[in-house]
Amino acid sequence: MGANSSKLLRVTYVFAAAGVLTLVVLVAVSFWLLEKTSASTQNVIVAREQLTALSQLLSSIQDAETGQRGYLLTGESRYLEPYNIAIKNVPQRMADVRDQFKDQPQAKGRLDEIAAATAAKLQELASTVELRMAGKSNEALAVVNTDRGKNLMDDIRKLVAEQTEVVETELTKSIQSQQDNAVLARWFTLGAGVVILLAALGAAATILRYTRALLATRGKMEQLNMGLEERVKERTADLQRANDEIQRFAYIVSHDLRAPLVNVMGYTSELEAGLATLASLCEDPKLVELESGPAARTAIREDLPESIGFIRTSTHKMDGLIKAILKLSREGQRILRPETVDLEEFFDSAIAAVQHRVTEADGEIEVLRPMPTIETDRLALEQVFGNLIDNALKYTMPGRAPKIMIEQVPSRWGAIVIEVRDNGRGIAADDAERVFDLFRRAGAQDKQGEGIGLAHVKTLIRRLGGEITMTSELKRGTTFRVMLPRKLPEKPNAQ
Repeated sequence: MGANSSKLLRVTYVFAAAGVLTLVVLVAVSFWLLEKTSASTQNVIVAREQLTALSQLLSSIQDAETGQRGYLLTGESRYLEPYNIAIKNVPQRMADVRDQFKDQPQAKGRLDEIAAATAAKLQELASTVELRMAGKSNEALAVVNTDRGKNLMDDIRKLVAEQTEVVETELTKSIQSQQDNAVLARWFTLGAGVVILLAALGAAATILRYTRALLATRGKMEQLNMGLEERVKERTADLQRANDEIQRFAYIVSHDLRAPLVNVMGYTSELEAGLATLASLCEDPKLVELESGPAARTAIREDLPESIGFIRTSTHKMDGLIKAILKLSREGQRILRPETVDLEEFFDSAIAAVQHRVTEADGEIEVLRPMPTIETDRLALEQVFGNLIDNALKYTMPGRAPKIMIEQVPSRWGAIVIEVRDNGRGIAADDAERVFDLFRRAGAQDKQGEGIGLAHVKTLIRRLGGEITMTSELKRGTTFRVMLPRKLPEKPNAQ
């Protein structure tokens, strides 16, 4: 099934890739054709505007000539009105023509010829009208009879016709390009659609075969998984029993270790009492007369007290470690009891418990509100945040008043995330990984402690179904980020 599944998946991927590739090519070609069609359409628009400008120019010149002839023949001023309007419009019409062809340098020569012929024609028209207005009709007609105006008009018509023919040729090409692009787009879209359809059908057929293979193996999988839940329960019960055994072993070992330790501490007290008796002999002058007297005096006054001090310090330290192990063992056996905890009230109580220490240090603890309400084990929560606040007040930066900020930060998956930030002495990057280890302490060992606080905190948070992380910068401060579920899990994490 594994080899067949891989083959089926590869075939499916090939069909899917073919479909996607065809779609991408279709989009690219469609975009290219769209650009070409857009360019052709723009050319058509420009050509039509050019034809309109040429037609309007020629029409205005013809209107001026018509008005001139009517006035020359009749002498009636009503013919001057269309003449004057045309004469006024011709310069603007010529400017419009030049504007339409401004992006076509090759047309400049013919446009200059049209402009020159138009100017000459307007001058000829104006001269005849002025002669007729002055009462010199014969002279005006003589100018007309020279055929100079007719020749100029023929030149203008010829030049405009030539330029119009050029524009119409370009217009025909652009329209043909539009039609070709449309045909190409139609056929290419049809071909691409067929390819995509074939790829989809191939992928569907492959998926159908794969689904049938999965259904064929489903029964086998159900048989293999039968009883898996029971085996998991058995393994979980075994792990729980092993964990209970470890806790009992830790308790028994710790308890049994304290018995000889108490004896050592008792004998140390007897040694101190005996040493006090020996110390009185050091004042006896006869001790100096003995050959070993000075060495004995040194041993009684210096060596033995120092050794006894080392023994007492070590026993106290070992006693603290054994108590810590007992505490962890007992805590792991305690049943977590969920209850509703208002975090605002909870932190108010936690701060009130250490307010005297905050006041003595001229410090500040601020809780940003609002805070949510969660369902969890209150005692475990008090131990967690009590330890974090205690550490923040304990490991301060010399010369800097402690400042602690507690706030809820945004989180995913519906969890509650509380940050505890301080401005203390911080933790070096090299020690960041060890602060949660049992009996491991970071930085200068100038404060009392057994190195179990954060390890205990991490264990409790895991039992509550959460996690804890830390970020810190040396001499700047530390931030602990505690993530907790809104509701205590039905089966809390064990140690």
